[in-house]
Amino acid sequence: MSSSAPKLLYVVNIPRFFVSHRLTLALAAQQAGFEVHVATSGHDSENAQRIMDSGLPFHPLPLSQHGTSPLQELGTLNAIRKLYRTIKPDLIHHVSIKPVIYGGIAAKLTRRKAVVNAMSGLGYVFIGKGIKPSILRLLTRPAFKFAMSGDGTRMIFQNPDDRELFIDRGLVNPMKGILIRGSGVDENYFTPQPENLDDLPVVLFAGRLLWQKGIGEFAEIARRLKGKARFVVYGYEEATSPLNVPTSQLEAWQDEGILLWGGRRDDMPNAYAEANIVCLPSTYGEGVPKVLIEAASCARACVTTDTPGCREIVHHGVNGLITPPHDLDKLTSAVEYLIDNPDQRQQMGANGRKIVLNDFTFKQVAEETFTLYRLLLNNSN
Repeated sequence: MSSSAPKLLYVVNIPRFFVSHRLTLALAAQQAGFEVHVATSGHDSENAQRIMDSGLPFHPLPLSQHGTSPLQELGTLNAIRKLYRTIKPDLIHHVSIKPVIYGGIAAKLTRRKAVVNAMSGLGYVFIGKGIKPSILRLLTRPAFKFAMSGDGTRMIFQNPDDRELFIDRGLVNPMKGILIRGSGVDENYFTPQPENLDDLPVVLFAGRLLWQKGIGEFAEIARRLKGKARFVVYGYEEATSPLNVPTSQLEAWQDEGILLWGGRRDDMPNAYAEANIVCLPSTYGEGVPKVLIEAASCARACVTTDTPGCREIVHHGVNGLITPPHDLDKLTSAVEYLIDNPDQRQQMGANGRKIVLNDFTFKQVAEETFTLYRLLLNNSN
């Protein structure tokens, strides 16, 4: 470690994810005395500019989020290796599977001793069904184990289920798996607002438009409960993902009259204020879904599935309702119950706010993360 401010490098798959999930942490690290750099794919010019506008040095990488071309992937690994040799970070924080594997290998090749890896959820490679994800799991296993080797390497998990899965598969030593739940929320920005009780209740889905996030189930619930509530979707495509739901499908559902497709929305506290219920029927392999943490912070009752990550923030009968994955009848009944019982859902919303204040604030996440940073830096001396 240098005698001046320790140099911290975040390596993330795409700029949008860094902006939405790690930019606040990076700026807090800068305030805490780190010299912070950011490396992601350079394809998303809008969010890359937001990173640069924040004042953090930005290093674009030839990184394809879902690409599988061997030559391109080797080129990505080589670019990361060159970057580490150039800027010589004292501490590296990798986020998502490609940065974890390629960055972990590059860290070994360039003798970087302090490395934090983070899986925000299991996603397509680890829980996807079919031949392609099965092959990817087989191919990535030895690379992942090599990336995780070394005394100065740790892995952050957002929920205990994911941690136990990686330990059981022999991918992570139990002593190296650290639990830090979610990316945190600014409780002063995502604040409770009174529900609008003068019109039909609004049921909100927000997030990436992926089939495994439950958007198809949400549309079917909207079809079944048409006339009892207004169903609203805010989100954005992930066009390179095999799970992507095209916006044309949202437009078709809107034309059918079962839901309102609102596109991407950046003022999410206002979106939660306009909603009465938040519904995320996800089976994606979440870390801890950001939308559910934000909704709870805004005192909105949630309906979600009994899956890792989702059940970390939503407690059945306390701040929302949990149903079995893919069970449309029970999902519909849960949403209908909250539509019909405003007093119960408002009490659940108040309970959710308390859960966030106790366990999911950004301050708590940052303090736990920086404690890990300092431990690894001290041990690397």
